[in-house]
Amino acid sequence: MTRKKAKLAFIGNNTARKTTYKKRKNGLLKKVDEISTLCGIDACAIVYGPYDPQPEIWPSASGVEKVLSKFKTAPEFDQSRRMVDQESFLKQRISKAEKQRGDNKEKEKTMLMFECLSAGNIMQNDMSMGDLNDLCWMIDHNLRAIGRGMESVDSENIIHQNQSESHVMAAQIPMAPPLPLLPPPPPPPTVSDNNDEIAMMSRLGWI
Repeated sequence: MTRKKAKLAFIGNNTARKTTYKKRKNGLLKKVDEISTLCGIDACAIVYGPYDPQPEIWPSASGVEKVLSKFKTAPEFDQSRRMVDQESFLKQRISKAEKQRGDNKEKEKTMLMFECLSAGNIMQNDMSMGDLNDLCWMIDHNLRAIGRGMESVDSENIIHQNQSESHVMAAQIPMAPPLPLLPPPPPPPTVSDNNDEIAMMSRLGWI
């Protein structure tokens, strides 16, 4: 059985408030001890309560002074970076709750949309105009998402098809026949000496 969540409100009964104070104080000091031991960090706790003559200190007075001294020597930005007061803490909780509420509402509309699509009509006849508008928005949102997905798939198919056609056309283009080899050039005529030319002309009777 799960433990019932306690209501965060001031406890009016003095006896119940005192009992809760002691139990929560011991639990808080135990958690500080655990996180300091498990994670190897410096931590301290000071608890002032109306039921104790002296404040509860963990781990010791010197340990608290050491942690506070380390905190004061840190830059001002680091000191206040994660520091919250009651107002800022409540704002964070409210913002988180509103986000969670929006997520839950979107999930409810999504489930209702699929139920209506399966049945072929609107399952809940007591829906307000705002709920109907939210349901219509959810349907349009999903239809647009489906359309974008289909367009992306079609674009990829067209690209693959064009690439395949380019490969086919390249394979069908005939290769040009190789050029015939040219015969080597004839050797240059030999140049004879002047004596040979004179002897030839003498035999022919030219000189």
